[in-house]
Amino acid sequence: MSSDEFDYGKDEQLRSREVTEGAEKAPHRAMFRAMGFDDDDFGSPMIGVPNPAADITPCNVHLDDVADAALAGVDDSGGMPIEFGTITISDAISMGTEGMKASLISRELIADSVELVSFGERMDGLVTIGGCDKNMPGMMMAAIRTDLPSVFLYGGSIMPGEHEGREVTVQNLFEGVGAVSDGDMSAEELDEMERHACPGAGSCGGMFTANTMASISEALGFAPLGSSSPPAEDEARYEVAREAGELAVEAVEAQRKPSDFLSKQSFENAIALQVAVGGSTNAVLHLLAMAAEAGVDLEIEEFDEISQRTPKIADLQPGGTRVMNDLHEIGGVPVILNALYEADLLHGDALTVTGNTIGEELEALDVPAIEDLGADFLYTVEEPKNEQGAIRILTGNLAPGGSVLKVTGDDDLRHEGPARVFEEEEAAMKYVQEGNVESGDVLIIRNEGPQGGPGMREMLGVTSAVAGQGHAEDVALITDGRFSGATRGFSIGHVAPEAFAGGPIGLIEDGDVVEIDIDERTLAVDLTDDELAERRDEWDQPEPNYDTGVLAKFGRDFGSAENGAVTNPGVKHD
Repeated sequence: MSSDEFDYGKDEQLRSREVTEGAEKAPHRAMFRAMGFDDDDFGSPMIGVPNPAADITPCNVHLDDVADAALAGVDDSGGMPIEFGTITISDAISMGTEGMKASLISRELIADSVELVSFGERMDGLVTIGGCDKNMPGMMMAAIRTDLPSVFLYGGSIMPGEHEGREVTVQNLFEGVGAVSDGDMSAEELDEMERHACPGAGSCGGMFTANTMASISEALGFAPLGSSSPPAEDEARYEVAREAGELAVEAVEAQRKPSDFLSKQSFENAIALQVAVGGSTNAVLHLLAMAAEAGVDLEIEEFDEISQRTPKIADLQPGGTRVMNDLHEIGGVPVILNALYEADLLHGDALTVTGNTIGEELEALDVPAIEDLGADFLYTVEEPKNEQGAIRILTGNLAPGGSVLKVTGDDDLRHEGPARVFEEEEAAMKYVQEGNVESGDVLIIRNEGPQGGPGMREMLGVTSAVAGQGHAEDVALITDGRFSGATRGFSIGHVAPEAFAGGPIGLIEDGDVVEIDIDERTLAVDLTDDELAERRDEWDQPEPNYDTGVLAKFGRDFGSAENGAVTNPGVKHD
């Protein structure tokens, strides 16, 4: 498409013309010509396609093919597609190692790198692609920062594996490690399961962090409805990618930016979806960070308020047995969104990247009612799986700034027991693997927060080992770090303030009695204010774990988990 044919929709020029138009830009055009671009491209909107493809995780190994489809959609719609790369970290592969500290940092680096390339190369719009967990919030944060017309594109989830006639995912393997150490599973069976759990490309299949954030992209309005559920290796995934490229060109023409459709209502819709499907606790951290970038006032307590009025209506892994593909086969995320919309639990007037409201998009799809689908893992709003949503925000003298729990079962929602204190994940894992855990224990894992870790390691290894030993519901785990979206049971993360910053979690001693009351939303230690004050007077801040390099830098720059652990100096940080 030539510049004369492209209707920009406003009197302003395309930003990319700063590097493509005029005699003085001949050197710039020569560089573009070396890459195969021509005269028609130079007057077209330049659409950046950041692609975190990598051979280090099945979540991203196929993203070059997904990106190719998006690039074709941009090109066929008259845009000038520009692909560029960015990093990724495999959460599952780094899990349980020191390397997991890089995971949350990668969210920030992805956002930084996409922002920098888009700014430096004067791009007009974006199709941001995500595969592994931190890709999704990182890409959407970049779109918010640049405020360029942007469409989010998910790479899709992996199909479940099969073991002994049942579907299995990587969650089963992590829990299998605990079962082997407890003698309830043989090493041979674990080996056999390992060979079948991950049959191909795509993100982990349950409603873990990747699928939670992909689903949320629809609720926020960053992605077209129905675009998050097609599996990674399904032809529908590539149709979605092509359509994302086409939509990005349309959004540039209309100058439809994230600031035009993101609102407080958008974020409340995203939270409603999260709690209704039992999504990952990590979405709390990421939505807080994205809202901060967008200038939307969102507090951690609002997750609990929305959860109290929004029932859980989907029973997917880790609490249930079904995966994203099961939801895809009956209509995908719009089925859940429509149920919430029909029950007035969704803001139907919230705008989306299409230019329509989410209510208009749902009505155009003519989504079937849940009761007409016959799906044994979906429930109606009137007769839900749980009367309240899955996310709870607990506060008290152990977590004055809040903490996050996902309810995955129907068991007792109160726990009291002695603290077993560990200064890092490795010590806690060793304790569990040696068979020392007893019913009633409260494992405290501290100095794993945004600054103290740094990076808030996810600790699926510990929670899965505890669950694999049969203690998912009678042993609690509490940390200023994070738990994976695949975690279940009494696992409370994001405790704020963190230990490194002088939070009460850093003052707990072995044997202190910890009380958890989920119904009352409280997390407390049986110590008086005076006793805590005495311990604080004797407390010394630990030395940082790293004094050079990227981990030292982000340990210095991260804000509190209660505000999303952001590093952008222009947004709410403390």
